[in-house]
Amino acid sequence: MQDERRIRELKTLKTIAEKLNQGSELASLLPEVLKELIGLADMQTGWIFLVDAEGNQRLAADYHLPEALAFDHKKAMCGESCWCMDRFRTGRLQQAANILNCRRIEDSEEHEYGDTGGITHHATVPLAAGGERFGVLNVAAPGKTHFSEDELALLESTALQIGSAIKRIQLAEDGQRLALEAERGRLAQDLHDSVNQLLFSISLTAGGMKEMVEEPHLKEMLLYMQELSGKALDEMKELIWQLRPAGLEKGLMCALKQYGEMLQLELECVSEGVQNLPPKLEEALLRIGQEALNNCVKHSGLQQARLTITRTADSVQLMIEDHGSGFISTDDPEELGSLGLKGMKERAARLGGTFLIRSKPGKGTIVQVCIPVKGAIKR
Repeated sequence: MQDERRIRELKTLKTIAEKLNQGSELASLLPEVLKELIGLADMQTGWIFLVDAEGNQRLAADYHLPEALAFDHKKAMCGESCWCMDRFRTGRLQQAANILNCRRIEDSEEHEYGDTGGITHHATVPLAAGGERFGVLNVAAPGKTHFSEDELALLESTALQIGSAIKRIQLAEDGQRLALEAERGRLAQDLHDSVNQLLFSISLTAGGMKEMVEEPHLKEMLLYMQELSGKALDEMKELIWQLRPAGLEKGLMCALKQYGEMLQLELECVSEGVQNLPPKLEEALLRIGQEALNNCVKHSGLQQARLTITRTADSVQLMIEDHGSGFISTDDPEELGSLGLKGMKERAARLGGTFLIRSKPGKGTIVQVCIPVKGAIKR
């Protein structure tokens, strides 16, 4: 009997390993693996929480949740606080462990969410690989208050495979992102070498012919062609900048300075600290800086601004100041009704950073962004 069980375990572990090795999307992969594990371990229910670099959790998979935990779109599973997550966040959860009881079940009973299915306790095991931690795996069964060493060892074995798969998928996504960036760079180069040069030639030709003709109507048409091609050329340059941030290989400050020159903006540049930044952080700050410089040109009424980039061991701060017309400031960019400001705030927030804007009518505007370096590296 023991041999039969062992053979079944090995076959199921093999199936789990194959699924994890072949899968490329966590959203569909984790529920399938969890279902296999629940059957293998003779459990009834289980769930997986994934935790991001900032400690925010999300329910990534669940199987056969009791009524109390499934109630109202799994309301009980949305709370941040429980014993297993507390242990995970504080680093005390290093291996599979018996949890005394489930706080989520207790809360569900207190609020009368429904039947708990006899579940009071669960085992929990961290999901990790290569020194990185990704979340926790929990399993439970009715009336079960203790898990044997063999059961915990089985959970650890599966959790290790899940952690490795998460790491593999993340690396694959990073590779796809790099390939996409390379393709964007190729497209930008093609646009620069073909369409951009063609528009420049049309503008130059129209301008030259305009000076050679005498007929007013024809001269007016050539002037229109020159202006139209000039506007198209400006839009094409902007598109190329969006596809491939030219000059970023020389650093963030150089790229923003070049962008300011393209906008005919006179920039006073101040750099403090070593400007060696993670690629994601550098690109996010570039996009934020571009939008802020665009706003300087459009709204300040001046062609001068000050750009400051400050790098410390823990964070990098970008600040753009102008002494132009300004406006009535607010702490919430959404109240300003500006998609550009909302976009800057969202870019900073995605990397765990903060976005502030201060302005007064006639006193100019200050845009300030601060992003932690560690958070950007992990994303």
